[in-house]
Formats: sequence, C-alpha cells, structure tokens
Amino acid sequence: MADRGKKGTQGVMVGVLDVAKFILKKEGAMSAMKLQKLVYYSQAWSLVWDERPLFREKIEAWANGPVVPELYQAHKGLFSVDVTNIVGGDANALVGDSRDTVLGVLKFYGDKTGQWLSEVTHREAPWLSARHGLRPGERGSNQITNAAMSEYYGGLTTK
Repeated sequence: MADRGKKGTQGVMVGVLDVAKFILKKEGAMSAMKLQKLVYYSQAWSLVWDERPLFREKIEAWANGPVVPELYQAHKGLFSVDVTNIVGGDANALVGDSRDTVLGVLKFYGDKTGQWLSEVTHREAPWLSARHGLRPGERGSNQITNAAMSEYYGGLTTK
C-alpha cells in the first residue's frame, strides 16, 4: 500500500467497536473474519501514517489471523456481521486522521474477501512473529505488538 502522506487534522484514539461500526457503516454486512482483518489493517496503517494507535485494544495472533478479542466478543457466534450486531461503539467517533486512515484501508482492502485477507496476514511478519512456537491451527493469544506492526508496514511505504 502506498504512503498517503501526512494529513492536516488530528484524530483521537477511539475504541475498536467505534472502528468496527465505522467500517460496517461504510461497507455494509461482511464476514466476521473480514471485519477483524480490516480492523487490524486500520490499526497497522494508523501506526504508520498517523504515527499513533487508532484504538487502545490489543490484537492477538489467533490461528485464523489477527483478532481483537473485544471485537470477537461483540460478534461471537456470527458468520456475517452488520452494524446492528455491534452493540456499543460510535461510527461518528472517527474524525480527522482516524477517519481518513480507515477510509484509505477500505479503499485498498475493502473489496477483498475475509479469506484472502486472512491468507495475506499469514504471510506477514507481525502475525508470523507473534505465532512463533505455535503449530498451524493451534490456539494462541500472543499479542501482535504495535511496534511489530509499525516496523513491518512502515517498511512497505514508498518514500
């Protein structure tokens, strides 16, 4: 993904449910897997473009890719998720840089399937590093750190 360059207005750190609601409001219903991956990429690119986390919750390296446990609890048991399934969260909380970052992520990744996004994350260093020592398919809750995401995705930008 190309570097968007610096933007003028500061966003504020929001919660993961705010980000999920914003994505669902913009994109409509989608698989829970796709929503998790879009939230993950939103956090990763916020760390690069805005030089700060988008949301405070941690991301874990689960067998099917990056997952935010708090978001998982909000959609647990559902294959398809829409804005009405996420109780709490406010799509309007995303403003300035935060909003622009998520819109940039949706422009690049929004038309991809959840399976495609999951497969891509399985080839990227942040998930692979956090899964170190775990067998494929093995449950795990190791954190994918903001530092790992910032370093990896920052290395993908064009100067």
